[in-house]
Amino acid sequence: MTNKGSNKEEKKFSIWDLPDVPMGEVPPHLQLQRTRVICNPDAPIHTDNISYSGAYASVGVDNSVQPDKFRHNFKVEVVRLNKDDIEFEMVGIDAAIANAFRRILISELPTMAIEKVLVANNTSIVQDEVLAHRLGLIPIKADPRLFEYLSANDTPNEKNTIVFKLHVRCEQGKPRLKVYSKDLTWLPNGSELIKESEKQESKPSTYTSFSCSQASQPEFSNSPICPTDDEIIIAKLGPGQEIELEAHAVKGVGKTHAKWSPVATAWYRMFPEVVLLEDIEDEMAEELKAKCPVGVFDIEDVGKDKRRAKVARSRACTLCRECIRGEGWDKRVALRRVRDHFIFTIESTGALRPEELFTEAVKILEDKCERVITELS
Repeated sequence: MTNKGSNKEEKKFSIWDLPDVPMGEVPPHLQLQRTRVICNPDAPIHTDNISYSGAYASVGVDNSVQPDKFRHNFKVEVVRLNKDDIEFEMVGIDAAIANAFRRILISELPTMAIEKVLVANNTSIVQDEVLAHRLGLIPIKADPRLFEYLSANDTPNEKNTIVFKLHVRCEQGKPRLKVYSKDLTWLPNGSELIKESEKQESKPSTYTSFSCSQASQPEFSNSPICPTDDEIIIAKLGPGQEIELEAHAVKGVGKTHAKWSPVATAWYRMFPEVVLLEDIEDEMAEELKAKCPVGVFDIEDVGKDKRRAKVARSRACTLCRECIRGEGWDKRVALRRVRDHFIFTIESTGALRPEELFTEAVKILEDKCERVITELS
């Protein structure tokens, strides 16, 4: 029955009662979930990527990856570059691609590192095994692209082996002597140690015999092979102690041993986005500015003795969440991360320049993709 005495009409709401959105566009709340990670005071939300191509088919949006669209949106912008590290931004890629670059940089880019140590004399307090391990971790300034891998059946030659000599002695009556990486001497003509089993022969042989001199390989004329840093301490010798050895460096990759990793570290983070949900003025603006330890916020004059907070350096945000701690602050400030915008940092050990490391990582990823395409065809 209808109550004739009442002019009010009953309304029923449904979860489908959403604002009208033109066909071919994603609703704003879904677009936010699709493109941002929301960082709440307790934990981030919407962290999963929506990769299903038909996820938004009901509103006429194709969510599949289109090569033309990717080429249009993708860009790389270098922010900082020096001889040791590079910081750049990659826009328009998925987190899986950024992580693929990171893993390739750490474990699949080859370098030269000391693999075999021939100890002729070691009277220091450092054991032979520890000494060999320390030598293996010294980065070598040698372009790995100029060398080949040394397999178990190969003979060492100038294309797959680098030989260093270390001969240091602390004389009696002298103070303790520090042995540095600069004491490693490159032997362009190969090993000088005679094999123990062939010392009695008329023509004794060495462990390697080749020529890697500046004349035979002019690429080493302006950049001779040496450790990347001269001040790495190898050992300390007391009076009368001596170290004499040869170290043979070969080509390898980081997934075999960390000594072959060309980067000290390679890491990335999503681009931070800090949004003020309402105007924050006067004393609250001062409080907000004081909350942030890295200076993301600033204060501007808006006239009539009014001051208002603004986001001045969103990129500097480290997600400490101090700005949204406290009662009500999460309703005034929103912390987000842009899903397809990454700040990437590469720190080189010195074998290759930082920008070359990224270029080589791109080549390796390209080879992987071509291999998959070939296997599928």
